[in-house]
Amino acid sequence: MGSHWGLVRFSRQYTHLGWIGSGFNLEEIYLSSDLTNGPVPAHLRRQATPMALGLIAIISFDAVDLFFLSQLGDMHLAAISFCFPVLWLLTSVIIGFEAGAASTVSRAVGKGDQQSARRQTTDTAMLAGIVTFVICQFGLLSIDIIFPLLGATDELMPLVTEYMSIWYWSVPASAISWIALASMRARGNTMLEGKIIVIAAIINAILDPIMIFGLFGFPRLEMAGAALATLSANIIVLAGTLTYLHISLRAFATPFTAFVNILDSWKRMLHVGLPAMLTNTIVPFSNAIIVAMVATFGIDAVAGFGVAIRIEPIALIAFYAMSAVTSPFMGQNFAAGKVSRLDEARRVIGKFCIAYGVSLAIIFMLLADPLTGLFSETESIQAVAIDYLWIMSISYGGYGVVMSVCAAFNGVGYPFPGVIISALRALVVFLPLALLGVMSLGLNGIFVAAAVSNILVGVLAYLWLGRNIRVHGAEKLQI
Repeated sequence: MGSHWGLVRFSRQYTHLGWIGSGFNLEEIYLSSDLTNGPVPAHLRRQATPMALGLIAIISFDAVDLFFLSQLGDMHLAAISFCFPVLWLLTSVIIGFEAGAASTVSRAVGKGDQQSARRQTTDTAMLAGIVTFVICQFGLLSIDIIFPLLGATDELMPLVTEYMSIWYWSVPASAISWIALASMRARGNTMLEGKIIVIAAIINAILDPIMIFGLFGFPRLEMAGAALATLSANIIVLAGTLTYLHISLRAFATPFTAFVNILDSWKRMLHVGLPAMLTNTIVPFSNAIIVAMVATFGIDAVAGFGVAIRIEPIALIAFYAMSAVTSPFMGQNFAAGKVSRLDEARRVIGKFCIAYGVSLAIIFMLLADPLTGLFSETESIQAVAIDYLWIMSISYGGYGVVMSVCAAFNGVGYPFPGVIISALRALVVFLPLALLGVMSLGLNGIFVAAAVSNILVGVLAYLWLGRNIRVHGAEKLQI
């Protein structure tokens, strides 16, 4: 059966649950979410398809912001580009919490421990909200310190401050929502997450032009309007998500329990979550270095880079979706002792990444020019964006493998190989190559270095995961 049937089946199942409310049989959810039986390719396809649709929506948050802000001029485009490294950093912290929740919940489901799955969902969401709130307070106090270090000029800083002083407040709401949804993904329910993310994106897309340009009597807020639209969408989605998961799906345990129980949940989650945060924060740290290096070639270069890296995630949706569902698939099957299914999944993922990566390279060779033209008509800005997409698209297959392998190690509860793989790709291999590339090829040397890093580390990651599956078998995966 194809992915279309998977979509229909999940849609009917969860529509039914929504109608009958709290009177459902909880066992049905877990049994219908079982990833330890049935064809591996079909499971991955059915799980990844609704996840991809949802990710298209969530990535559209930034793309929509960028599109409308680009209508205000090149200065606004450059300003939002300087914000991206910090946005990536905080997103990476959230992804770390998501990885911890997905790993612990999926392994609990694999063992049939439903109460533990609810406990981990509740406690991880609580901790994510607390931590991101504290981080964001620090961020608000350090705007005038961090962004000049990234290369933002005095002329751009008022625009950066206008955006970030509001955007920071959206992070705790976003963190709690996505951790709760990640716990449902760990149970095999990606359809619900996809639907909620689509709703969030629609709200953001409606509010963006209203708040940026001051439509329908609303004041014209420009940069602040884009941030306020994101904040509003996240708050609305948070309220709806928590209400639905609690009342209809009973996904949460009571928060009123002995603190020792909460600490135990945090310890289990952080065993995967902390290394996953480190894995994901390495990437924005590297990207911050890239932005600083690109900034030496001028504001137009930064704006062009900003255009390219907002188009890029939309193209990589399938890779993000595959890595998102890899973790719960690996976690459930590892907990159930079905290691042969892990290696089969690795081979399926590897073939998919190569095929899709080649397709993207062809697509960008043909369409990079018109796509970048949607965001800027300035020739120098568009030239940088086109060069980036042409060069980087050659390596996207390797990047997809890296993402899925890191997710696989997180899923089975051994996250440190992912840290090493991410560090190799983003720092150890990339930085020396980037320095050499700048000296020999100029700006494009940075992009060539990133592409080579993706390919080399992608091959290494694929072989590493295969070796550990073969050597350690049903006992454990380790470095």
